[in-house]
Amino acid sequence: MSKISIIAAVDRHMAIGFENKLLFWLPNDLKRFKALTTGNTIIMGRKTFESLPKGALPNRRNIVLSSNPNLQCEGAEVFTSLESALNNCRENEQVYIIGGASIYNQALAVADELCLTEIDSIAPQADAFFPEVLPTIWHEKSREAHPVDEKHLCAYAFVDYVRK
Repeated sequence: MSKISIIAAVDRHMAIGFENKLLFWLPNDLKRFKALTTGNTIIMGRKTFESLPKGALPNRRNIVLSSNPNLQCEGAEVFTSLESALNNCRENEQVYIIGGASIYNQALAVADELCLTEIDSIAPQADAFFPEVLPTIWHEKSREAHPVDEKHLCAYAFVDYVRK
């Protein structure tokens, strides 16, 4: 079976986006995202794909989930369900679920790990949220805290969780 990781940046209220945009600009979060996902498979919903400024992300297998089986996304494969997308992944493939909210909700039950950037702030507006990370299911494996600096207006931490 593929290893399935969920990757997201969340604020203190577990908010992840507003009007199909990221809530915070954190260059180190973007660098971590690129470092983890490059060379691997990323699975996302249609709206997340449409939010990517240049379309499909390079050096990754891009998979888009859509209820429309006729949807065409340049540089990406389209599947109508998370299950069918995962069934089309190789046994040793590293898969990252990159959003949005409904895809995270579906993937939480099958994920092996969570790679979260926990932002020590509350977004002024949010309309998309990450599901609750239950301590009965998830164990914090590592935490790397970062203070405010000239490029990051909020303190944040890279936190990895594994299924208990």
